[in-house]
Amino acid sequence: MHKLSIIVLLSIGYLPLMAQSPHGDDLKMDCIQCHNPSGWTMDYQTFQFDHDKTEFQLEGTHVLTDCTQCHSSLIFDQAPMQCISCHTDVHSQSVGNDCSRCHNSESWVVVDIPEIHEENGFPLIGSHSNLSCVECHTSDSNQRFNRIGNECINCHRKDYVGTQNPNHETSGYSTNCIDCHNPLGYGWDSKSINHAFFPLTQGHDIQDCNQCHSNADFSGLTPDCVSCHLEDYSGTQNPNHQTSGFSTDCAACHSLNPGWTPAVFDHDGQYFPIYSGKHQGEWNDCIDCHNNPNDYAQFSCFECHGQSETNKDHSEVNDYEYVSVACLQCHPTGDD
Repeated sequence: MHKLSIIVLLSIGYLPLMAQSPHGDDLKMDCIQCHNPSGWTMDYQTFQFDHDKTEFQLEGTHVLTDCTQCHSSLIFDQAPMQCISCHTDVHSQSVGNDCSRCHNSESWVVVDIPEIHEENGFPLIGSHSNLSCVECHTSDSNQRFNRIGNECINCHRKDYVGTQNPNHETSGYSTNCIDCHNPLGYGWDSKSINHAFFPLTQGHDIQDCNQCHSNADFSGLTPDCVSCHLEDYSGTQNPNHQTSGFSTDCAACHSLNPGWTPAVFDHDGQYFPIYSGKHQGEWNDCIDCHNNPNDYAQFSCFECHGQSETNKDHSEVNDYEYVSVACLQCHPTGDD
């Protein structure tokens, strides 16, 4: 009976000790799974708690972190899972509070800066690919990365205001730089100009904008060839484009090759077949038929068709005349 009384007393005294667990009422684990009988220090050799079964898996440097650094209250289910709860935000909330958006559990080094910017709608391409973060995201600490917006003018207002050739402000140019400049380029020179509305290729590959844009605001030009090439058109004598009534649309005959050559004139479709039919390969130069280089409206058939031979062939043709215009009237395609 005496021994039974001692056991009962010890059991009653042990109950308060069980209620003194610093880990709260919800932790249903035997103490020996983490501690050994010699004291309350952690026995990591016998530690059996599987953190992967929680909502916060231990990866990277978190594996080496002492439990109390995150579980400071020792009530384990009270530990927050947000990065900001444990890590000081050196960016002052300028990039949000989710560290994993830029960093991983292995290191604080950011390795996916291009991907982050692309997700935000501002890919780091062209000259933007070589910039350091602080060249755009300026702050007193160089750690704040306040959003500056995706509009070009947010960073390039000084460039826009300072440009004089042409003056962007007085000309009313768009503040969206990519309307004119190629985002893949590495400067503001003419090579970066988005001139897709009038491709600057081959003979139009001009580096000096002023060769075409003679006025200060770069306005007043049209895609019409003659707006730039009227002097070429008027000065050409072989053949004389004006007296011959040639089109002022240079592209009707000329390609974009420098020097105006080669030129292809639709002689067959508009006038008389010389690239097909019986006259194909029977001439070398325009002057073979157009013997007045100042007026290509004039032509002569008699450089090739002699009078005696022609008269003989037309001996039975009424109203025959040995005149070039008469030849064309009867033989509009050059056939017999």
